[in-house]
Amino acid sequence: MTEYPLLKQLSLRGSITREESEFLTAAFSGTREIPHDREFIREGDVPQASTVLLSGFAARSRELSDGKRQFLTIHVEGDFVDLHSFLLKKMDHGVVALTRCTVASVPHERLKEITERFPNLTRQLWLSTLIDAAIHREWLVSFGRRSSRANVAHLLCELYMRLAAVGKADKFQFRLPITQGELADARGMSIVHLNRAIKGLRELDLITWLGETVEIKDWNGLASLADFDPNYLKLDMRRLAPLE
Repeated sequence: MTEYPLLKQLSLRGSITREESEFLTAAFSGTREIPHDREFIREGDVPQASTVLLSGFAARSRELSDGKRQFLTIHVEGDFVDLHSFLLKKMDHGVVALTRCTVASVPHERLKEITERFPNLTRQLWLSTLIDAAIHREWLVSFGRRSSRANVAHLLCELYMRLAAVGKADKFQFRLPITQGELADARGMSIVHLNRAIKGLRELDLITWLGETVEIKDWNGLASLADFDPNYLKLDMRRLAPLE
């Protein structure tokens, strides 16, 4: 059986049975490739299935009438990008591919069956939507109260933890193959201010950033600057590599 990254996520936030895992895996309805910068879920859509990111990076996005956009969260592989559409129905934002992505769909009829047959799995999926909300709260704090350096530092800490949970980050290194403009849209700042913030983190010897590869040289220093507390991600820290 294919080990989907979603199952890795769920196992770090609770326990699911073999039967639950097999049912959820069987509920996946095919896969499709999404090119970079394609909005594959649009504001106003009424999805009949929820989409899981199998590879790549995506972002929830809101675009204003003047063309300016704001990313509301960055999704990594294993994330449901629109699980909330199962109950909310009509989308109030879009989802855009930040890289080439592979996605799969879980029809809402199968999600309904999960809620009726598997109460533990239902709680685990509900928890994932609560964690989405917790991530949004942290991003709101970053936009409103963290300095530019702390804002970027917090995102790097968060992404490292979330990528490590699905086996895509290790030894304080991870790939972040998104553009400066996209990263600026995710931090609510201009590209100029973004570059200044990254330069500041380098000058403090907290990170190196070469091409698509980010290395956190001083985890404790970066987390302290960002005021980063991973509790909101609800990951079992004992089952991740220790942060030393």
